[in-house]
Amino acid sequence: MSILLDHIIVPSTNKRESAEFLAGVLGLEAGAQTGPFVPVRTGNGVTLDFMDSSDFRWQHCAFLVPDEEFDAIFARIKESGTRYYANPDKSGEGQINTRDGGRGVYFDDPSGHAMEILTVPYGGWS
Repeated sequence: MSILLDHIIVPSTNKRESAEFLAGVLGLEAGAQTGPFVPVRTGNGVTLDFMDSSDFRWQHCAFLVPDEEFDAIFARIKESGTRYYANPDKSGEGQINTRDGGRGVYFDDPSGHAMEILTVPYGGWS
């Protein structure tokens, strides 16, 4: 059996707000609350389970997106008014990067997590 990532818990100041923000930007749906979680399921079946918490450190989640969907997702990031950056250290504000021949951008979610979309895995990994 191959080992697959099933889910990750994402602590948030407001689980519904954070889940709906990410789902809206990515063109996905935030699911119904299940127990303490509001889930967002990605195309490869991994679920981000958003949970209310007042004590957490920011996390980084990167989403590999098809090149033909990058522009629409990036437009939704800009429309949301959130800050976005070319680099993980938040340098290159208002810019995207073109590492490894693809396009990528980092953006903040409402709870301060560093989200990212990219069209090509960095380092040529697949």
